[in-house]
Amino acid sequence: MPTTQRQKDYQVSEAENSSGVAESGSPSEPKTDRPPGYAATMLLLINSTNRQMAGFTIATVGWILTTTSTGLVEWRVWYMNNSSLSPSGLVCVGMWKVCIYQYITNFNRATLCHRYTYHDTYLPLDICISQNLLLVATILGLLGRAAIIFALRNVYMGIHQDATFNQFIVSGILNVVAGVCISITVVWNFYSVINEEGITFPPSLYIPFKPDSQEIGSALLVACLAAFMMLLSGLLFLSYKHPLARQIHPETSET
Repeated sequence: MPTTQRQKDYQVSEAENSSGVAESGSPSEPKTDRPPGYAATMLLLINSTNRQMAGFTIATVGWILTTTSTGLVEWRVWYMNNSSLSPSGLVCVGMWKVCIYQYITNFNRATLCHRYTYHDTYLPLDICISQNLLLVATILGLLGRAAIIFALRNVYMGIHQDATFNQFIVSGILNVVAGVCISITVVWNFYSVINEEGITFPPSLYIPFKPDSQEIGSALLVACLAAFMMLLSGLLFLSYKHPLARQIHPETSET
Protein backbone atom coordinates (compact mmCIF):
# COMPACT_ATOMS: atom_id res chain seq x y z
CA MET A 1 0.00 0.00 0.00
CA PRO A 2 2.71 2.61 0.78
CA THR A 3 4.30 1.88 -2.61
CA THR A 4 1.03 2.40 -4.43
CA GLN A 5 0.40 5.71 -2.63
CA ARG A 6 3.91 6.92 -3.55
CA GLN A 7 3.28 6.13 -7.25
CA LYS A 8 0.03 8.08 -7.22
CA ASP A 9 1.72 11.13 -5.69
CA TYR A 10 4.47 10.98 -8.36
CA GLN A 11 1.90 10.85 -11.18
CA VAL A 12 -0.01 13.83 -9.77
CA SER A 13 3.15 15.97 -9.45
CA GLU A 14 4.22 15.05 -13.02
CA ALA A 15 0.80 16.07 -14.38
CA GLU A 16 0.98 19.41 -12.57
CA ASN A 17 4.47 20.12 -13.99
CA SER A 18 3.39 19.33 -17.56
CA SER A 19 0.31 21.56 -17.30
CA GLY A 20 2.44 24.38 -15.91
CA VAL A 21 4.81 24.17 -18.84
CA ALA A 22 1.94 24.19 -21.31
CA GLU A 23 0.40 27.30 -19.74
CA SER A 24 3.66 29.24 -19.53
CA GLY A 25 4.63 28.42 -23.14
CA SER A 26 7.73 26.81 -24.57
CA PRO A 27 10.84 27.73 -22.57
CA SER A 28 12.99 27.56 -25.71
CA GLU A 29 11.41 30.64 -27.36
CA PRO A 30 14.06 33.40 -27.70
CA LYS A 31 13.42 36.76 -26.17
CA THR A 32 14.73 39.87 -27.97
CA ASP A 33 15.32 43.28 -26.48
CA ARG A 34 15.14 45.13 -29.85
CA PRO A 35 12.75 48.08 -30.11
CA PRO A 36 9.69 47.84 -32.36
CA GLY A 37 11.19 50.15 -35.04
CA TYR A 38 14.61 48.48 -35.12
CA ALA A 39 14.12 46.85 -38.55
CA ALA A 40 12.86 50.06 -40.15
CA THR A 41 15.73 52.06 -38.68
CA MET A 42 18.33 49.59 -39.95
CA LEU A 43 16.73 49.57 -43.42
CA LEU A 44 16.85 53.37 -43.54
CA LEU A 45 20.48 53.33 -42.40
CA ILE A 46 21.50 50.77 -45.02
CA ASN A 47 19.82 52.74 -47.82
CA SER A 48 21.47 55.96 -46.67
CA THR A 49 24.88 54.28 -46.46
CA ASN A 50 24.54 52.89 -49.98
CA ARG A 51 23.72 56.38 -51.19
CA GLN A 52 26.83 57.75 -49.52
CA MET A 53 28.95 55.00 -51.11
CA ALA A 54 27.62 56.04 -54.50
CA GLY A 55 28.46 59.63 -53.61
CA PHE A 56 31.99 58.61 -52.66
CA THR A 57 32.46 56.91 -56.04
CA ILE A 58 31.13 59.95 -57.89
CA ALA A 59 33.34 62.28 -55.84
CA THR A 60 36.42 60.18 -56.57
CA VAL A 61 35.79 60.24 -60.33
CA GLY A 62 35.01 63.96 -60.16
CA TRP A 63 38.24 64.69 -58.32
CA ILE A 64 40.25 62.70 -60.89
CA LEU A 65 38.60 64.64 -63.70
CA THR A 66 39.37 67.90 -61.88
CA THR A 67 43.08 67.17 -61.64
CA THR A 68 43.08 65.93 -65.25
CA SER A 69 41.42 69.07 -66.62
CA THR A 70 43.85 71.23 -64.66
CA GLY A 71 46.82 69.71 -66.49
CA LEU A 72 45.22 69.64 -69.92
CA VAL A 73 46.22 72.31 -72.42
CA GLU A 74 43.15 72.21 -74.69
CA TRP A 75 41.09 74.86 -72.88
CA ARG A 76 41.15 77.20 -75.88
CA VAL A 77 42.03 76.08 -79.40
CA TRP A 78 43.36 78.78 -81.72
CA TYR A 79 43.64 78.34 -85.48
CA MET A 80 46.20 80.50 -87.28
CA ASN A 81 46.72 80.94 -91.01
CA ASN A 82 50.14 81.52 -92.53
CA SER A 83 51.25 85.13 -92.21
CA SER A 84 54.40 87.20 -91.99
CA LEU A 85 54.21 87.19 -88.18
CA SER A 86 53.34 83.56 -87.49
CA PRO A 87 53.26 80.36 -89.56
CA SER A 88 50.09 78.37 -90.02
CA GLY A 89 49.32 76.02 -87.21
CA LEU A 90 47.34 75.29 -84.10
CA VAL A 91 47.72 76.86 -80.65
CA CYS A 92 46.27 75.25 -77.54
CA VAL A 93 45.95 77.65 -74.63
CA GLY A 94 45.81 75.93 -71.26
CA MET A 95 45.68 77.12 -67.68
CA TRP A 96 49.35 76.42 -67.02
CA LYS A 97 50.99 76.36 -70.45
CA VAL A 98 50.50 77.09 -74.13
CA CYS A 99 51.47 74.66 -76.90
CA ILE A 100 52.10 75.56 -80.54
CA TYR A 101 51.65 72.95 -83.26
CA GLN A 102 53.17 74.03 -86.58
CA TYR A 103 52.45 71.94 -89.64
CA ILE A 104 55.60 71.25 -91.67
CA THR A 105 54.12 68.62 -93.97
CA ASN A 106 50.87 66.69 -94.03
CA PHE A 107 52.33 64.11 -91.66
CA ASN A 108 54.89 66.02 -89.57
CA ARG A 109 54.44 68.91 -87.21
CA ALA A 110 56.67 70.68 -84.73
CA THR A 111 55.50 71.23 -81.16
CA LEU A 112 56.62 73.97 -78.82
CA CYS A 113 55.19 74.33 -75.31
CA HIS A 114 55.74 77.29 -73.00
CA ARG A 115 54.88 76.94 -69.31
CA TYR A 116 53.51 79.92 -67.44
CA THR A 117 55.00 81.33 -64.26
CA TYR A 118 53.57 83.55 -61.58
CA HIS A 119 55.82 86.34 -62.84
CA ASP A 120 54.15 86.41 -66.27
CA THR A 121 52.26 89.68 -66.53
CA TYR A 122 50.84 89.03 -69.99
CA LEU A 123 48.31 86.46 -68.76
CA PRO A 124 44.71 87.74 -68.68
CA LEU A 125 42.79 87.99 -65.44
CA ASP A 126 40.53 85.02 -66.20
CA ILE A 127 43.47 82.60 -66.56
CA CYS A 128 45.17 83.89 -63.39
CA ILE A 129 42.02 83.48 -61.31
CA SER A 130 41.14 80.15 -62.94
CA GLN A 131 44.54 78.76 -61.95
CA ASN A 132 43.82 79.48 -58.29
CA LEU A 133 40.25 78.23 -58.51
CA LEU A 134 41.34 74.88 -59.95
CA LEU A 135 44.01 74.53 -57.26
CA VAL A 136 41.45 75.28 -54.54
CA ALA A 137 39.00 72.79 -56.08
CA THR A 138 41.66 70.07 -56.16
CA ILE A 139 42.61 70.63 -52.51
CA LEU A 140 39.00 70.83 -51.32
CA GLY A 141 38.11 67.68 -53.24
CA LEU A 142 41.00 65.83 -51.63
CA LEU A 143 39.97 66.96 -48.14
CA GLY A 144 36.38 66.00 -48.86
CA ARG A 145 37.43 62.49 -49.88
CA ALA A 146 39.43 62.11 -46.67
CA ALA A 147 36.44 63.19 -44.57
CA ILE A 148 34.04 60.82 -46.32
CA ILE A 149 36.45 57.89 -45.92
CA PHE A 150 36.48 58.34 -42.13
CA ALA A 151 32.70 58.83 -42.09
CA LEU A 152 32.02 55.64 -44.05
CA ARG A 153 34.48 53.77 -41.85
CA ASN A 154 32.55 54.82 -38.74
CA VAL A 155 29.22 53.85 -40.31
CA TYR A 156 30.36 50.35 -41.25
CA MET A 157 31.88 49.91 -37.79
CA GLY A 158 28.54 50.84 -36.22
CA ILE A 159 29.70 54.19 -34.81
CA HIS A 160 26.63 56.38 -35.39
CA GLN A 161 27.57 59.49 -33.47
CA ASP A 162 27.39 63.22 -34.13
CA ALA A 163 31.04 63.16 -35.27
CA THR A 164 30.14 60.76 -38.09
CA PHE A 165 27.20 62.92 -39.12
CA ASN A 166 29.39 66.04 -39.10
CA GLN A 167 31.98 64.37 -41.34
CA PHE A 168 29.31 63.74 -43.97
CA ILE A 169 28.23 67.37 -43.79
CA VAL A 170 31.79 68.69 -43.98
CA SER A 171 32.58 66.49 -46.97
CA GLY A 172 29.40 67.62 -48.72
CA ILE A 173 30.22 71.30 -48.20
CA LEU A 174 33.79 70.85 -49.44
CA ASN A 175 32.65 69.06 -52.59
CA VAL A 176 29.97 71.64 -53.33
CA VAL A 177 32.47 74.50 -52.97
CA ALA A 178 34.93 72.63 -55.21
CA GLY A 179 32.20 72.16 -57.82
CA VAL A 180 31.38 75.88 -57.69
CA CYS A 181 35.06 76.78 -58.22
CA ILE A 182 35.25 74.52 -61.28
CA SER A 183 31.97 75.90 -62.61
CA ILE A 184 33.26 79.49 -62.39
CA THR A 185 36.37 78.48 -64.33
CA VAL A 186 34.30 76.76 -67.02
CA VAL A 187 31.87 79.64 -67.47
CA TRP A 188 34.63 82.28 -67.55
CA ASN A 189 36.68 80.35 -70.10
CA PHE A 190 33.58 79.78 -72.25
CA TYR A 191 32.80 83.50 -72.11
CA SER A 192 36.34 84.39 -73.23
CA VAL A 193 36.17 82.04 -76.21
CA ILE A 194 32.73 83.24 -77.31
CA ASN A 195 33.89 86.88 -77.18
CA GLU A 196 37.12 85.94 -79.00
CA GLU A 197 39.32 87.62 -76.42
CA GLY A 198 43.03 87.75 -77.22
CA ILE A 199 46.21 87.23 -75.19
CA THR A 200 49.43 89.18 -75.55
CA PHE A 201 52.00 86.38 -75.61
CA PRO A 202 55.74 87.11 -75.65
CA PRO A 203 57.12 87.94 -79.13
CA SER A 204 59.47 84.95 -78.94
CA LEU A 205 56.48 82.58 -79.26
CA TYR A 206 55.29 84.14 -82.55
CA ILE A 207 51.66 83.95 -81.46
CA PRO A 208 49.37 86.78 -82.59
CA PHE A 209 47.18 88.66 -80.12
CA LYS A 210 44.08 87.09 -81.63
CA PRO A 211 43.81 84.02 -83.86
CA ASP A 212 41.89 83.80 -87.09
CA SER A 213 39.39 81.59 -85.27
CA GLN A 214 39.13 79.90 -81.90
CA GLU A 215 36.92 77.32 -80.28
CA ILE A 216 36.37 75.51 -77.01
CA GLY A 217 38.78 72.66 -76.31
CA SER A 218 38.24 69.23 -74.82
CA ALA A 219 39.58 70.31 -71.43
CA LEU A 220 36.50 72.47 -70.86
CA LEU A 221 34.22 69.48 -71.45
CA VAL A 222 36.22 67.43 -68.94
CA ALA A 223 35.95 70.27 -66.42
CA CYS A 224 32.18 70.49 -66.99
CA LEU A 225 31.79 66.83 -66.13
CA ALA A 226 34.06 67.24 -63.10
CA ALA A 227 31.99 70.17 -61.80
CA PHE A 228 28.74 68.23 -62.23
CA MET A 229 30.08 65.17 -60.40
CA MET A 230 31.52 67.21 -57.53
CA LEU A 231 28.24 69.07 -57.05
CA LEU A 232 26.22 65.84 -57.25
CA SER A 233 28.42 64.04 -54.72
CA GLY A 234 28.24 67.01 -52.37
CA LEU A 235 24.44 66.99 -52.45
CA LEU A 236 24.41 63.25 -51.77
CA PHE A 237 26.62 63.72 -48.71
CA LEU A 238 24.48 66.57 -47.44
CA SER A 239 21.39 64.34 -47.74
CA TYR A 240 22.74 61.89 -45.15
CA LYS A 241 20.14 61.18 -42.47
CA HIS A 242 21.34 60.89 -38.90
CA PRO A 243 19.82 57.77 -37.29
CA LEU A 244 17.56 58.75 -34.42
CA ALA A 245 18.26 57.15 -31.07
CA ARG A 246 15.24 55.29 -29.80
CA GLN A 247 14.65 54.93 -26.11
CA ILE A 248 13.00 51.79 -24.80
CA HIS A 249 10.68 52.22 -21.86
CA PRO A 250 10.19 48.99 -19.92
CA GLU A 251 6.62 47.90 -19.44
CA THR A 252 5.37 47.74 -15.84
CA SER A 253 2.95 44.99 -14.97
CA GLU A 254 0.18 45.76 -12.55
CA THR A 255 -0.06 43.36 -9.64
